[in-house]
Amino acid sequence: MAKSALIALMSLSAPLALATPAMAQDAPAAPAAATPDTEAATQSATPAAAEMTPEQITAFNSAVTAFTAGQAAQQAGDNAGAVAKYDAALPAIRTAVEVDPSKIENVNFLANALYADAAAYGALGQMDKVIALYGESLPYWRKVVEAKPADAASRNILAGILIQMGNQKLAAQDKVGSAPLYAEALTLARKSASENANDKVTKNILLSALIGSSQTSSDPALKTEAVTLSKTMLANGTVDATNKPAAEALTGAAKTG
Repeated sequence: MAKSALIALMSLSAPLALATPAMAQDAPAAPAAATPDTEAATQSATPAAAEMTPEQITAFNSAVTAFTAGQAAQQAGDNAGAVAKYDAALPAIRTAVEVDPSKIENVNFLANALYADAAAYGALGQMDKVIALYGESLPYWRKVVEAKPADAASRNILAGILIQMGNQKLAAQDKVGSAPLYAEALTLARKSASENANDKVTKNILLSALIGSSQTSSDPALKTEAVTLSKTMLANGTVDATNKPAAEALTGAAKTG
């Protein structure tokens, strides 16, 4: 069995995160005049989070508008137009996160914008751009998933990105680089599958993670699990087009069926 037969082709099979952009922000109010007592209290307190300048806020609000226009273009099939809008929006969204990394809604906005941009570039066949945007988005998706452990959609998107990056490295014969990506994805996918065992998308993410992990881990139990799940999903018709060739190769269905 050729190794390449088990590497899923790069695709954007995870559901696109069309999250509502963060609300446009108002300029920060001027602070009240400090008295000696309040000044002393302020000095001893934890420093407040940084705030964007009026210029940064204006740019952020423009980015919200551009992102929304990018979503509309993408949904209409105009991926070139979507890329132009997303690329224009990203600098200001990055700045908002740099100013206050603790503001999770802006982190989520940036993660979604990078993911949407990657999907548009993927539709245009520019996979080098996809991988770069995926790599940039990883720490933001991890932060979102950590902050929102019950958010299965974000967890699945993170797992899908990890799998795609693992596939890219494995296709380049980089087992060492791909193994931790698959392992992280598998942990996330198992959690989602345990919560929603009957969801087809969730099961396919789990199967993708198992297929990747079975090729990069020395644990034979992972291959056994991948084969068992492949057989089940091939039999009940829930395996998706991305996973089907690898599932058939694992189970021998491509030869016998």
